[in-house]
Amino acid sequence: MNKNDLIAKVSDMSGMTKADAAKAVDAVFDAITAALKDDDEVRLVGFGTFHVTKRKAGTGRNPRTGEEIKIPASNQPKFKAGAQLKQAVN
Repeated sequence: MNKNDLIAKVSDMSGMTKADAAKAVDAVFDAITAALKDDDEVRLVGFGTFHVTKRKAGTGRNPRTGEEIKIPASNQPKFKAGAQLKQAVN
């Protein structure tokens, strides 16, 4: 399912127009992104939790040349599924 499919599904399930559903989906994505940028976590009870983990700097190797390269520290967004989502999938 891509974003357009999600918008169509939200529109069908909620009775909203596709334009309104697109605004709602974009607003949810923007709110989650803003919270993660502020180093907050987003907990959706029963669905899951979005959070940011900090990855340390390290060294790696270029697979083509074997040359060592430095990998900078970075923040990585993560998602952990909630119990109800896990049960729904299984």
